[in-house]
Amino acid sequence: MARLVVQNNLTLDGVMQAPGGADEDTRDGFAYGGWAQPYFDPVMAEAAGEGMAKGGAMLFGRRTYEQFASFWPNQPADDPFAKVLNETQKYVASTTLQEPLPWANSTLLAGDVAKAVAKLKQELDKDLVILGSGELIRSLLPHGLIDQFTLQIHPLVLGTGRRLFTDDGAYTTLRLVKSKPTTTGVLLATYEPTEAKPSPA
Repeated sequence: MARLVVQNNLTLDGVMQAPGGADEDTRDGFAYGGWAQPYFDPVMAEAAGEGMAKGGAMLFGRRTYEQFASFWPNQPADDPFAKVLNETQKYVASTTLQEPLPWANSTLLAGDVAKAVAKLKQELDKDLVILGSGELIRSLLPHGLIDQFTLQIHPLVLGTGRRLFTDDGAYTTLRLVKSKPTTTGVLLATYEPTEAKPSPA
């Protein structure tokens, strides 16, 4: 059985929107795209390499999938990140996309997303990794399907932008299982959900 692992960049105020580039996601007039790039260092590169070495499959929401699919297939063949992303099996949760999907090794998940993801976890034997895909993550949280959050928490407060956890999200408690600081002040933090529930009011 596979674990479902979320891997995302976050600011201190929880923003996950457009960490990689200025034009990555400008919804709501977001003007800080690319905020994560100045913080990348060898520690983060090593962590990314370790994650890639584990193999497994990837799970995307529509928006993140389309962003990745428009970029990574066009990168040099010797780019290690492109090679892994292009060759890895990818599953896409969307009600608007249709088969065949444009990016190699991509499969559309049909029907109820939570049920489809639960079925995938039963069928796979390596990690199923979510990159980006905030809406998808929030939709899966109430179903207890996420087994781990691997977050790169940046020493930056933007004050605006789409957050990983929203005000109307599911109540969730987490325990820290591993953490490591980088040379640029980013905290690489790994959390696992617990089964604790809030006390009745």
